[in-house]
Amino acid sequence: MEAKPEYRDRDEAEVAVLDALADRAEEGMTVFELRSHVDVDIDRLEDALADLKSDDLITVDDDENRTVIVPEDHVIGPADTADEPGFVDKIRRRFPF
Repeated sequence: MEAKPEYRDRDEAEVAVLDALADRAEEGMTVFELRSHVDVDIDRLEDALADLKSDDLITVDDDENRTVIVPEDHVIGPADTADEPGFVDKIRRRFPF
């Protein structure tokens, strides 16, 4: 799984965070786990998380033992978009050439 195409035009760090979270969408990830999966420094990771949180793309669940970051369901899509028809394929179906 990965972030849907409509969320891939964001900052590189934000997309990396969304993709990492999409792989573990059910259980979520801690900041330390995210840091090991996303190749950015802690300040940039913090900024990415703040931006994603303010845009309601992630939620932060705080249980008794740890804080877990989880992506919103509407952010996650299939990893393989090869099955989706491209623009040219849509045109070909519409107009018989």
